[in-house]
Amino acid sequence: MITNYIPRQISASITEANKYYPVTILTGARQTGKTTLARHLFFDYSFSNLEDIDTRNAAVGDINSFLDSLGDRAIIDEVQNYPPILSSIQARVDADPKLRYILTGSNNFSLLHNSMQSLAGRAALFTVMPFSFKELSEGCLDTSSDVLMYQGFYPGVISNGVPPHLFFKNYYATYIERDIRALSQVQHLDKFHRFVRLCAARAGTELNLSSIGVEAGVSAPTVSSWLSLMKASYIVYTIQPYYANINKRLTKTPKLYFYDTGLLCYLLGIETPQQLSTHPLRGAVFENMAVSELVKDRYNTDKDINIFFYRENSGREVDIIQVNPDGLHIREVKSGKTYQPDFSRNLDYLKGLLPDVKQSTVIYDGESRGDTIKNIRDI
Repeated sequence: MITNYIPRQISASITEANKYYPVTILTGARQTGKTTLARHLFFDYSFSNLEDIDTRNAAVGDINSFLDSLGDRAIIDEVQNYPPILSSIQARVDADPKLRYILTGSNNFSLLHNSMQSLAGRAALFTVMPFSFKELSEGCLDTSSDVLMYQGFYPGVISNGVPPHLFFKNYYATYIERDIRALSQVQHLDKFHRFVRLCAARAGTELNLSSIGVEAGVSAPTVSSWLSLMKASYIVYTIQPYYANINKRLTKTPKLYFYDTGLLCYLLGIETPQQLSTHPLRGAVFENMAVSELVKDRYNTDKDINIFFYRENSGREVDIIQVNPDGLHIREVKSGKTYQPDFSRNLDYLKGLLPDVKQSTVIYDGESRGDTIKNIRDI
């Protein structure tokens, strides 16, 4: 029995896919609850963890005997630690499509490359995110936005009660440094540290690789390589600008965000929610939380990311544009707790510019007022 289990929104999509695909792959950042989710949904499956050296040695020594020992239904955790197992699983499910394997892996670098080659057409792929607002109880959300942003949404903090600063200090040291350094052969760890913190300072802004490279003391190609590693390990992501067929000069540069605001706050050197409340980047962290909630919702409902932003070279901007089947849903994010009429100024401008806007919403830190003005918890 798993205690303190919080139901995950993505569960329905995973169990549905399991009916049709012999292999289900759960990937995502470390400690987002992939193993817990797999063992909860498929409690009657056998379980093995390839992070364990003895288990891995058994697989390496005789892969067929190892797979035989797991039976017809198995969860294999941290599968990227022994990639050849994927080819063996492919051969088995081709011979018997009734077999079922649940594969999990935090290290997206090698897992996706190998699994997509070996298991193309045989596997359903899901990305497990940190908790979302929709997954948390009202009790968890009944606190200040500063506390929500500071603690973040990893299960270790939410379910297990690990103090945020302690959790993210060890998370960064144990996982980000180990995984990324090992896979990218980072030679200058001090510069990589600086690069990561420079990214944190630019959360919610347009990404300037040259500027980051100059401040970090590395070349633009190195910055690009390091950024790719951070994206592949589900630490950061980018949102592309929305291009409209209008007579305006629009930016072509993506914006940078972190998947979790708790890690973002740690990298910014924020040690308490009180420090965050007066921090000059509080607005950027608040925007990051809003955008990430929408991104999580897309992952959790097994849908493609449909989120963009709008920005003219003159500086006029709308934070979020979602391209939905019924048209554009546009959103402006403001960290203030008191609604001001000028919060919707850019939304009104864009509605007059784009004919297919179906919904416009201000997301802020105050009380919701219907569909057009919403507290961030209600998005």
